[in-house]
Amino acid sequence: MTAKHDKKAPVRDERFNYRSWPFYWIARASGRYRGRMEEMLRGTTLDMPRWRVLMTLHQDRVASVSEIAAHSSEKLPTMTRIIQRMEADGLVRRRPRPGREHVMEVVLTDAGEVAGNEAWACADSIYGQAFAGMTDAELEQLTGLLQRVAENLKTSGE
Repeated sequence: MTAKHDKKAPVRDERFNYRSWPFYWIARASGRYRGRMEEMLRGTTLDMPRWRVLMTLHQDRVASVSEIAAHSSEKLPTMTRIIQRMEADGLVRRRPRPGREHVMEVVLTDAGEVAGNEAWACADSIYGQAFAGMTDAELEQLTGLLQRVAENLKTSGE
């Protein structure tokens, strides 16, 4: 292994408790977040894949299809289809990146901005619920730890 680990992974035996396994809690939190977002988005014209596109563009304003795919953990062909549907619905538009015409970048339309703001209201509500009672320092620490886990798990193609 290339990374230094301070703790050894638990040995698989009868003493193993999945509730002490960090990935259990990551998956559980992620699943609950997704479920709550899907519930909230039912009242909008969006679903989770579209929300992820809007979330990326809300932050970055302009991004290539491959950048959006990377940020939303979708495969490029899947993200391309999602963005094509969003373009047909008038939420985004694609254009060649200046100086790199083979790279398609995506930008929000006015309708995409409105839909994104509606979805942000849903996400903000869930954010408040998920992190209720946590201090800013705790949130910063949690975010930093999850970033480290994600970096440690990067594949060679990323």
